[in-house]
Amino acid sequence: MYHIMPNSILKLKFYTIMNNKSDGRVRANIFIDAEVEIVQKHHQRSGELTEGFVKRILTKSPNHHHGIKVMLDTGEVGRVKRVVLEDNN
Repeated sequence: MYHIMPNSILKLKFYTIMNNKSDGRVRANIFIDAEVEIVQKHHQRSGELTEGFVKRILTKSPNHHHGIKVMLDTGEVGRVKRVVLEDNN
């Protein structure tokens, strides 16, 4: 039987989040001109996603539980749900 302390679980969760490059909750995963999917404020209930390219990163903190807030090159503002990664296959 394994005994995992609650602090260890939190560290594991944080490690998993930090190493998932498509996670929109981590600022380090997002950069100018990155292709992302965002949810705009007025689409939060429906969860409708808008795809575009990052023009500005608006969230200053290193992570945010609802997603890093960005402005797309179209002027739309929302929280990143997913960073679109290139598939090099």
